[in-house]
Amino acid sequence: MNTKASESNQPAKRVQVIGLRMVRESTSILYPGRVIRSPKDAADLFRQFIGDCDRESFYILCLNTKNEPTALHQVSTGTLNASLVHPRETFKLAILANSVAIIACHNHPSGQPDPSPEDVELTERLRDSGSLLGIDLLDHIILGDGNFVSMKERGMM
Repeated sequence: MNTKASESNQPAKRVQVIGLRMVRESTSILYPGRVIRSPKDAADLFRQFIGDCDRESFYILCLNTKNEPTALHQVSTGTLNASLVHPRETFKLAILANSVAIIACHNHPSGQPDPSPEDVELTERLRDSGSLLGIDLLDHIILGDGNFVSMKERGMM
């Protein structure tokens, strides 16, 4: 069979022309500190959104060159003890928001913020992916009951 002849007899392939834009939610907050200076600053901000959620929720905080928060995004809501997170979805909003850096955060509904092996692996993947994209992962914070763990402070990134 002559493939060139059969290809020329096929109808043309339609290619969609698309645009991509970021839509701001109607909700916004005023951040009085203006700049994230410590893991505690970030943890306090994330806690306003994650609160006492009964399932793992994974968020990112997008930052500009001055470490000022520009956007907060919920990447994933999971189950009682797991959340499916992929670098592709994590960095999508960071790219749209022109972020220089991000801080990742999720909660442990058990109340114990100690990083699991999966948390460590995810942090490494996000760090490496961000490095490739030119968007630094500054920290990965895990919220527990009234406390938190900064993986950066623990030397795990």
